[in-house]
Amino acid sequence: MSTAIGAPGSPRRNLHSLWVLSARDLRVRYATSWLGYLWSVLDPLVMSLIYWFVFTQIFHRSVGSDPYIVFLIAALLPWVWFNACVSDFTRAFQRDAKLVRSTAMPRTIWIGRIVLSKGIEFLFALPVLVLFVVFSGAEVTWGVLWFPVAIIVQAILLTGLGLILAPLCVLFEDLERTTKLVLRALFYATPIIYSATDLPEGFGWLPLANPLDGIFSMYRSAFFAEQWNTASVVASVVWSIGLLIVGIFVFRGLERDVLKEL
Repeated sequence: MSTAIGAPGSPRRNLHSLWVLSARDLRVRYATSWLGYLWSVLDPLVMSLIYWFVFTQIFHRSVGSDPYIVFLIAALLPWVWFNACVSDFTRAFQRDAKLVRSTAMPRTIWIGRIVLSKGIEFLFALPVLVLFVVFSGAEVTWGVLWFPVAIIVQAILLTGLGLILAPLCVLFEDLERTTKLVLRALFYATPIIYSATDLPEGFGWLPLANPLDGIFSMYRSAFFAEQWNTASVVASVVWSIGLLIVGIFVFRGLERDVLKEL
């Protein structure tokens, strides 16, 4: 069996370990829940319906594009993936401290398992987006070709953030609470319930400073061609690759200290 999946420490063996750990996370999540898979759908669906009701039935909306529910879900689904990953990064090593200390696997796998398992949940939730696209009559544009690119760029961004955040949270416990506060602020600083074009004058720099802006621009361009923003997309790619490179160096520099602390 070990020969079939590669020798210990080989890339093939590490990929197998990554998949096994990610699949275990999904089994645990769904096995202990009566609704199982539906939770991957209900959370973004309920959030989307609340914002849709507030901005279309209570207030006279002046942001976003129509159909607004599709505009919302196209960004809320990847935001749920991002938020879930970053939240889990803060406890990535503490949950399996004994295994992390004793295993011969690269410790980066504990970051990859979170990105992969939450990414699979994101893919599981995409039928919600498809259903609203169909029933709302939203038009599918050429931008749908950028959808898989957006997934790849977001996975790179999350991996880079995880390599930085996970070891730092072991060494600085208060960083976990700080991260939660930052995520709350980032939700409103990211074009989710609005678009970058709705920002007031003087805030044109914000999309370039937020790596999620260009990623969400790629997702939304699948249904709203006017949401494409070349500058922010390029900025997101640069941010994602840059954070991944920084993350690799940070992780290598802190790995030994993390193992001592666990």
